[in-house]
Amino acid sequence: MIRLSTGAEMRLTGPTDRAAVVCVNGGQASPAEGTWSASLEWLVSRLAPRFSTLAFSEVRYRIKSWRRLDWCEEDARAAVGETGSPRALLLGFSMGGAVAARSADAPGVEGVLGLAPWLPDAAPLDRLKGKSLDVLHGAVDRPLPGLPGVSPSSSRRGFERARELGVEGTYRLIPGAVHGIAVRTPFGLVPLPRASRWADLAAERIERWAA
Repeated sequence: MIRLSTGAEMRLTGPTDRAAVVCVNGGQASPAEGTWSASLEWLVSRLAPRFSTLAFSEVRYRIKSWRRLDWCEEDARAAVGETGSPRALLLGFSMGGAVAARSADAPGVEGVLGLAPWLPDAAPLDRLKGKSLDVLHGAVDRPLPGLPGVSPSSSRRGFERARELGVEGTYRLIPGAVHGIAVRTPFGLVPLPRASRWADLAAERIERWAA
């Protein structure tokens, strides 16, 4: 466990001398203490063994809320700097998509991989200029009462806005996939439908970036 300069925390897996994938989590409306993401934790446990020369960083925000998006951005930037890697890819899940887009101009960051990313229509995407943006989204992802979610049509609009700025990348829907990748239970992490497909497609994009 690494305490970041902002007061957030980071878990690091793998060597940092070559490149790092910095993973930032989702959030909620009401300000709440940051937690470790079950989806990102499960994903890193599958990806890190495939990429033994890469570092994988998981960030635990001080406060996980889109009403404190500037704080979350500060935490993400601190994590990128703390890895010390010369190259970085920001992997943002849900609200982490907006955090990653806001942090894309941090030193060493070369691109963003958004997993069901929240990219609201009013969010500026200019910091993605000169970077790449790849998006994976569950085809049946929807916000429901009491349950988090991001509509694929929303992330698609964000992706197209980035393309209009000259940002290169890809957009891929995952049939049958919901908003999350895994959930935490008293018995450990439980993968959600199509979790393995999330991991495989994320690996494809990380491999292409790392080459």
